Amino acid sequence: MKQFDLVVIGAGPGGYVAAIRGAQLGMRVAVVERGRPGGVCVNWGCIPSKAILGCAGLYEEMRNAAAYGISCQGLSVDFPEVIRRSRKIADRMSRGVTYLFRKNGIELIAGDAKIASPGKVRAGDVEISATHILVATGTAVRGLPGIEPDGKTVLTSDDALALETLPRSVAVLGGGAVGVEFAYVYRAFGAEVTVVEMMDQLLPRVDKEVAEELAKSFRKQGIRVMTSASAKGLDKATGTLTVSSAGKDEALAAEKVLVAVGRKPLAAGMGLEECGVQLERGFIKVDERFRTSCEGIYAVGDVIGGMLLAHEASAEGVAAVEMMAGIATRRPDPDRMPACIYCRPEVATIGLSEEEARRRGIPVKVSKFPFAALGRAVATGHTEGFVKMVAEDKHGEVIGCHIIGHGAPDLISELSLARTVEATFREIGRTVHPHPTLPEAIREAALMLGGEAIDI
Repeated sequence: MKQFDLVVIGAGPGGYVAAIRGAQLGMRVAVVERGRPGGVCVNWGCIPSKAILGCAGLYEEMRNAAAYGISCQGLSVDFPEVIRRSRKIADRMSRGVTYLFRKNGIELIAGDAKIASPGKVRAGDVEISATHILVATGTAVRGLPGIEPDGKTVLTSDDALALETLPRSVAVLGGGAVGVEFAYVYRAFGAEVTVVEMMDQLLPRVDKEVAEELAKSFRKQGIRVMTSASAKGLDKATGTLTVSSAGKDEALAAEKVLVAVGRKPLAAGMGLEECGVQLERGFIKVDERFRTSCEGIYAVGDVIGGMLLAHEASAEGVAAVEMMAGIATRRPDPDRMPACIYCRPEVATIGLSEEEARRRGIPVKVSKFPFAALGRAVATGHTEGFVKMVAEDKHGEVIGCHIIGHGAPDLISELSLARTVEATFREIGRTVHPHPTLPEAIREAALMLGGEAIDI
């Protein structure tokens, strides 16, 4: 029987980062993974999808190159090569995780993990003893009753990432992050796209004004947006999707239907419940120290619920292992966790929306600075969108920021730091930002809160 201080089940962003942190702290660590190292993020999520989105964005900019005084003749898309390139990038990143395991002296064990009892794990024929067991198995795509994915007509995001034939028309069921990203990709490459979302806005968790701006931009791009709508059925023979909206049924023609209605936890079948680990709606229940109801078993990442973000899982993995090692640390705060969506225009958000702050009874100041008033944005032709900042009224602490526009995922990191140090809008406004840059929009939004904006 192999003996370790820490056995991590799952080699995704939560698992592999936790394993490396454990090794850094002097633990003997093993990782059990039934698939490819890197998990969904590296292999079937964050990385390959961003590779495809990058190609879509480049193609769109080249199509519009005339606006920059650049002539581009004979432009075309080799869509199969776009997909193949994304798979090569995913393969490279997965190999990188394997390398990191070797570098840090972490043993990678292939196979399905089964927790035989607290402190005991089996992976195929391998028996493992561990002081701590950390479950980081993540989630899988969720189907839609009555419109179940078949990999041919009805696709999951996994299917779409491997599909080398560009559909002529696509109906995207779900207007969350995955749905809007694929909607943008398919439209950028020329497909007819309809997004069907049950809630009354795209990106239901995002600030309402940001969601409205995205819907406006999508419609301008030629993407049909149907909110407060639901899919009722699909006739695969005719490629007709029936959608109910405002009490009426409508038939949509769609060569492909992409189901992007969320994800389900991968917690079943590994012996958790037999060990007394409590689940809630399929997710593993943990306390503030990521401990389950069974001594010695911990869990982090998507499998415990939350925002279902790769960087959230990584932060939780580090915190959990440090707590095991006796280091004083705290569970990451969801109100300080950034989230990014990589469609065009891009979206990034952190903290409370204006609506959520008011629901919590927090008096707030709100500002909105448009990129159209920013020199760098005008110079580069990326004037779409804005920075919206939310600060509590009494002390001026910035408790939320919501960005839609070019470079939003990169811009939000400044606000992540601001949330960590509990910065006020005055401190951000008095911080010199280089000119001309996009981050100046953050400073201007902060200055607006104090009535000191310069460029608007």
